[in-house]
Amino acid sequence: MDDLITAQDAAALLHMHVKRVQQLARDGKLPAVRYGRKWLFRRRDLIESRGQARRSTDLDVSSGIEISARNQLRGTIAEIRADGVMAEVIIRIGDQDLVAIITRSSAERLGLAKGDEVLAVIKSTEVMVAKESARI
Repeated sequence: MDDLITAQDAAALLHMHVKRVQQLARDGKLPAVRYGRKWLFRRRDLIESRGQARRSTDLDVSSGIEISARNQLRGTIAEIRADGVMAEVIIRIGDQDLVAIITRSSAERLGLAKGDEVLAVIKSTEVMVAKESARI
């Protein structure tokens, strides 16, 4: 019985809003049991399901949050180099690489690994465009 946690604890463990956790439980997408008016979750089941979701090849962005940034690129992690407090994440998008520098703790929290499908979200106030000049 001590393995059971509340929806609030599950939300903290999964880095989600408690209402989202309850909705996923109602929809049967998160392993849970109903006890009276409360949802209870087995910590071990949540950790296992979280690991399976990270290994999934389908990246379902719509199940999490919506974001205003329009520049969203799907890719696969080609390499991660973590050193000190920062991590360099190289994302392969088509035949090109995109390099993102994020905190090491963020990379660990997300469970990023080589081969994971990810979404690169680019939000910038300045984007440069270059083109080779025509020779006259």
